[in-house]
Amino acid sequence: MTFALLLGVATVFAQQSSAGTHSTGNASRAPAHVLTRAEIDKLLAKPDEILIIDVRRPDEVSKIGGLPVYLSVQISDLERSVAWIPPGRSIITVSNQAKRAATAAEFLAGHGFKVAGALGVQTYEQEGGTLTKIAVPAEHLAESKNP
Repeated sequence: MTFALLLGVATVFAQQSSAGTHSTGNASRAPAHVLTRAEIDKLLAKPDEILIIDVRRPDEVSKIGGLPVYLSVQISDLERSVAWIPPGRSIITVSNQAKRAATAAEFLAGHGFKVAGALGVQTYEQEGGTLTKIAVPAEHLAESKNP
């Protein structure tokens, strides 16, 4: 029963609706706010008040780039990781176009975390933001491509 429940939750995270949200049984929850470059730059100016959670695969981070400091929790692992995500900071979730980030933001907000919003790094870069290129060790790249 527990395995089926976890499998069902993982499937929900893997499937993205066109709006980038998921159903949690709480229809009144508002969609996650997608942050603009100006908003993210303002938040990044106070690093001791935020926690950045990048929900992309390591190969996506290394290929596209990301923010210089972040916690990497792939979207499929988010529910299993909630217990060790530190509370007390405003969370910014990150993905390529903000769809998975919005899903993660809504999930975390539903679990009581303070969420500032979701960020699409490709949009951030298009708006003039600078991404950090991150080299992922070869063994991690192989693992992410062959789960």
